[in-house]
Amino acid sequence: MDPVPVKSSSKSQVLAFPEAETTPLSRSTLTRTHKQLLDDLGRDRLVEMYRKMVEIRSFEQRAEQMYQQRKIGGYLHLYMGQEAVAVGLLAALRPDDYVATSYRDHGIALALGIRAELLMAELFGRATGVSGGKGGSMHFFSKEKNLLGGHGIVGGQIPIGLGAAFRAQYMETDQISLTLLGDGAMNQSVFHESMNMAALWSLPVIYVVENNQYGMGTSVERSTSVKNLAMRASAYGMEGVQIDGMNLLECYRTMHEAVKKRRESPSPMLIEVKTYRYRGHSISDPGQYRSKEEIARYRKIDPITQVRRLLEELDWLGEADAKALDKAVRDEIMEAVKFAEESPEPELAARDRDVYAP
Repeated sequence: MDPVPVKSSSKSQVLAFPEAETTPLSRSTLTRTHKQLLDDLGRDRLVEMYRKMVEIRSFEQRAEQMYQQRKIGGYLHLYMGQEAVAVGLLAALRPDDYVATSYRDHGIALALGIRAELLMAELFGRATGVSGGKGGSMHFFSKEKNLLGGHGIVGGQIPIGLGAAFRAQYMETDQISLTLLGDGAMNQSVFHESMNMAALWSLPVIYVVENNQYGMGTSVERSTSVKNLAMRASAYGMEGVQIDGMNLLECYRTMHEAVKKRRESPSPMLIEVKTYRYRGHSISDPGQYRSKEEIARYRKIDPITQVRRLLEELDWLGEADAKALDKAVRDEIMEAVKFAEESPEPELAARDRDVYAP
């Protein structure tokens, strides 16, 4: 689809909405922009970003296994396949920026640098968990990392991210509020209310739609008339762009540029990242509405495999070192499981703490 120019009624700028194109990362497919980006990032940082993606995948695989062994209960929404989104976007933020997300929050928390053992303990419902064992999978919070929470209510995080951006504006800081949501949450009224307010007040909020192609079991093709979700930004005179969420470098580049622009001149933005989840909507979803052929197509552009191949082609990470890195990460996740299993459950008195009351 060609870029669609959309003139804003409230601003003179012309907004373009290019379709995301999936081009697997390799040395031969790197654009001039991506080559410059690699020079800026350097070997060590790209290897660390790869390591973080492997950590997210390993954490989710082990969490799935622990759930199947009934050591974890409640809901569990896995992030496998979307690792490039979390790692690429969050690597472009400062530690004091705000982040709010949905219930698919494990990857976001890990990408922010929250320790895996604290997150695993939360899944196990233990007192050492990041939310004291009382939030579970959907409610990871961290004051230290400015993670304003994973939220179980569809779209519940959207006005919270808006409020964080308003605070930054009111306090005259140059902080950015990043709010992540799923494609299904765009049909909630609070999304449109928040977009309108963000545009009216020129707030420094970046809304990222993680379009993994399905809202629960309903495909975007069946639920949304306009397939380029970023075009919805035009209704509010807001900048919007659609990018390839399976491409780590593209995710980082887009967020780096968006953040830099908004620190200099605050304004809202909508980014749609086209990505894919390799598991069902939640642990109880077998995903039978998807064909094996569809999943296989997306397996061919696995974001972790893409980065590993690029690192090998650049001679930045040899096969032996990559295997050693993978093993070290798996061992760390197993230590996180051990920590969770040995941690105490919350005391009964904790039931009445951290609860809103009139």
